[in-house]
Amino acid sequence: METLSLLIWPFLACLLLILIHTWFGVHILERGIIFVDLALAQFISIGIACSMLVSGYRTPLAIGFAMFGALILAMTRRIARHVNVEAFIGVLYIFSFGVCSLILDRTAHGMEEFKAILNGSILWVTPEMLGSTALLYGAVGLLHWFMRKRFHDLTFKGEGPLWVEFLFFASFALVLVKSVMIAGILQVFSFLVVPALLGWLFLKKTGQILVAGWIAGTLVSSSGIAVSHLLDLPTAPVIVAGLALLFFLSLAIKACIHRNEATT
Repeated sequence: METLSLLIWPFLACLLLILIHTWFGVHILERGIIFVDLALAQFISIGIACSMLVSGYRTPLAIGFAMFGALILAMTRRIARHVNVEAFIGVLYIFSFGVCSLILDRTAHGMEEFKAILNGSILWVTPEMLGSTALLYGAVGLLHWFMRKRFHDLTFKGEGPLWVEFLFFASFALVLVKSVMIAGILQVFSFLVVPALLGWLFLKKTGQILVAGWIAGTLVSSSGIAVSHLLDLPTAPVIVAGLALLFFLSLAIKACIHRNEATT
């Protein structure tokens, strides 16, 4: 019973992360900007790293860099006229990684802090953190519900003004600020891409992809938390590895189905 009470909070945190990130993942996959989450999360980490030099400003600095990153990414359709957008996102990620490393090199425990940003500490999430996360994700969910037609046109038709583009990425950036602080960059990236990709392998309708992604993410997260607790392993890498293995298995099954259909 004591173990259950300890693990229920990280499980609920994973559930919240899966719900919101799978939704964004559908949009990101459709737009073909797969690594935007990784680049934006790493850009936000510059603010988190700066807060380790200037104590007491962690959240304001993270939000400031999040909004600046959202503004940059809102320009991706215009940037795509001049350069491959994935290449641009890759350069943004490399820049953010390098600057974050330089900043953390000036702190007392740079390597430990860098690992914390990458892996997070979801196993130690508290009910208070979970409550504030649920409020933020709920507010973003309501925004996307009211803006669903504009965001749909933006993603699936490539139509929409700059302010709608910025609003989409700003809401995404705010989610990432909270997510990175709880779960770390690796787990956040895997929750964005892999559950939606698993649904996309076998299904085509957005609603079906969402449900399939939510189910797969929930099952892998609960199993990963249990395995990490039993074997005393870091939680985020276990969950990330589990999602990746499930994707590889699903891809093999998809290939077999396609080959059988081709031979009949």
